[in-house]
Amino acid sequence: MPESRAAGEDRPLLQLNHCYGVLDAVTADAVEASEYLRTFAGCHLRTTTDDSRTWTGRYLMGRATYLELFKVGDVPGQEAALGSAGVGLSVERAGELRTVVDRLPALGVPTPVEHRQPRDFGDGVVVPWFRAVYTGQTYDAFRAWGMEYEQSYFADSRSKSGPAADAGDVSRARYLDGYPRPQHLRDLTAVRVAVTANDLADSVPLLRAGGYTVRERPGGVDAEGDGTVLRFDAVPRAAAGLRQVDMALLAPMSRAHSEKIGNSTLTVGPGPRAVWTFPPNA
Repeated sequence: MPESRAAGEDRPLLQLNHCYGVLDAVTADAVEASEYLRTFAGCHLRTTTDDSRTWTGRYLMGRATYLELFKVGDVPGQEAALGSAGVGLSVERAGELRTVVDRLPALGVPTPVEHRQPRDFGDGVVVPWFRAVYTGQTYDAFRAWGMEYEQSYFADSRSKSGPAADAGDVSRARYLDGYPRPQHLRDLTAVRVAVTANDLADSVPLLRAGGYTVRERPGGVDAEGDGTVLRFDAVPRAAAGLRQVDMALLAPMSRAHSEKIGNSTLTVGPGPRAVWTFPPNA
């Protein structure tokens, strides 16, 4: 498969927003208890509610991207299973998600699935949160989706979001502005996920529609867009799951530090990067 990007696209409309993974209990509990992660990236536990569901995750927030980690059972439905994972890709300008959706039929997705996601801040008053598009209704263990934050979410003082740079600003940085700034983590720069062949095939059209350059390699696909790289390895469902997250640091580290967190390993430095690896499912 030759590398490809949507025709006429000078920059990716979709940019890495966040990724999530469902971890084994030992690793998830270790993430939650880690003093090192609290210092490194302000890792915290948060429970989120929409109009019908509640989920609890462990969060590492960067300047424009973030990582969301769950323990088996922390989320409702199919997403609660070990090895489930997902990547959210968002637009920075209001209205750009519609351009992405309109490109999908020509890429083999005749009926994209569109969804409006609400949020309840805990007071029972639900506010529109973001719009999303999926390439299909079903999946094995992994989903990629496009998203656009709602202007009404930013207008709600409970969101604690930052000021708009202009009238069309629905950016990731604006969304994350109200969260505490991490001490060392700047942003996610690469994500590697083991996915089924079906989930990979379903994800590629969205990546192309969003302006990512997609390259096939033996055993998987790499996609590069907004300065981040998404790597997908095709595996059976039993082997699916989040495998690696690369991160940029706010400042270089003079020496490497390796931190064992449950069954995972976070290596910070040397230099301005960190790599967090997660083992295949037991």
